[in-house]
Amino acid sequence: MNARATFTCMEESTKEDWGVIVPEVMQSAKQLPDRVIAHLRLLENDYGGFPIDRYSHSLQTATLALADGRDEEYVVCALLHDIGDTLGSFNHPDIAAAILKPFVSEANLWMVQNHGIFQGYNFFHHIGLNRNMRDMFKGHAYYDQAEEFVALYDNRAFDPALEILPMSTFEPMLRRLMAAPKTSIYKAAMDDAKAS
Repeated sequence: MNARATFTCMEESTKEDWGVIVPEVMQSAKQLPDRVIAHLRLLENDYGGFPIDRYSHSLQTATLALADGRDEEYVVCALLHDIGDTLGSFNHPDIAAAILKPFVSEANLWMVQNHGIFQGYNFFHHIGLNRNMRDMFKGHAYYDQAEEFVALYDNRAFDPALEILPMSTFEPMLRRLMAAPKTSIYKAAMDDAKAS
């Protein structure tokens, strides 16, 4: 579309302006899975010293979760858990959680948000950190889920000899998950726009 809103500051915007903007936003939202996949592919050939590159680690984590019978939402969380490595060098779980937040359950969101601390149990003591940092979450409703995610999938997904399914296996799941947000401050407006 070539139409543009006419305001120069948001408080001057009109219903007509938003009639121009909302369809553009909706079109952009439909392309979100493409942007997420493109960003995930930035992890390809990024080894960071690890036995496999970060892209392969992401695919292998999702492969393990899928093989274990996890639902699509969980598998997509496994796929995207480290997507923030390139932009959030010091807080990568926050990036993944921000991307997934509108689309996933509270439990899966918490798991992704905190997986770095739970993975730390396996290596923090080698770099001068407290491997038991995860203990600050003892008693949390989703502690066991995060601990299990790391133990069964994230921790094991550095093995070049293990199966790594291609992105084409997970792309349809990602597209279905991101087709509509479960939670968002914009959800009602988006639902109305889709209905009209």
